[in-house]
Amino acid sequence: MKKRNTKPKLSLIIPVYNEGANLNISIKFIESYLEMDHEILVCYDFDEDDSIPVVKKLQKLYPNIKLVKNNLGRGVHNAIKAGIKDASGELSLILTADDIGPVISIGKMITLMDRGCDIVGCTRYDYGGRIYGGSLSERILSKLSNKLFYLFVSKTFTDSTNGIKMLRTSRFKDINFEAKVGWSIGFEIAIKSQIERMNLGEVPISSMNRFYGGKSKFTLGPWVNEYTRWFFYGYKKLAFQKNKPKVLRL
Repeated sequence: MKKRNTKPKLSLIIPVYNEGANLNISIKFIESYLEMDHEILVCYDFDEDDSIPVVKKLQKLYPNIKLVKNNLGRGVHNAIKAGIKDASGELSLILTADDIGPVISIGKMITLMDRGCDIVGCTRYDYGGRIYGGSLSERILSKLSNKLFYLFVSKTFTDSTNGIKMLRTSRFKDINFEAKVGWSIGFEIAIKSQIERMNLGEVPISSMNRFYGGKSKFTLGPWVNEYTRWFFYGYKKLAFQKNKPKVLRL
């Protein structure tokens, strides 16, 4: 393994909840695929999480992996906030533990960041993006909400709710994130980056939902309520925004 610089180019933020089996596969794939200097931050809520012993074992092979305990309150949204706070890379990439598909698109994300983007979103629904797996209700709600948000609110990201996003770390450390349920923080990041008039980019990804197995934490009622809240928040802030930002694509 190449010697790390003091400050890595990229911090990969992976929130976990008993994802030990998935991490054993996904981290090995990341390390075999990525050539740039990077760190992996595995963000967990509680000390009994079965991800922890797996990470400690992998650290013997990959010393650039770090365990980050989320002390902001349980939940993936808080784990991601803890990861952004702890990231030392110039760029941060939010990933899921069970999906290696987006890793293949990291090169394209970096290219857009090097061209001046502050955030690069990933789309599963346009420009060649694909999604595999997951429940039918999840896919229908996600695709419909993103299409409506694009048409009637932002005209920017085609997949605003997607949690997989690359960020210029310094631009996001001081943002007050308020998401309360699951991966809704991805939606919040997409909205607030436009409110702040950041430079936007978007790349297609192939997403393989729960490709390695395991049970999704998706619960219909709370998730619908939270995403609806952010939809109308975005509508209020962005629908009538003049000179909407353009999205850079390859």
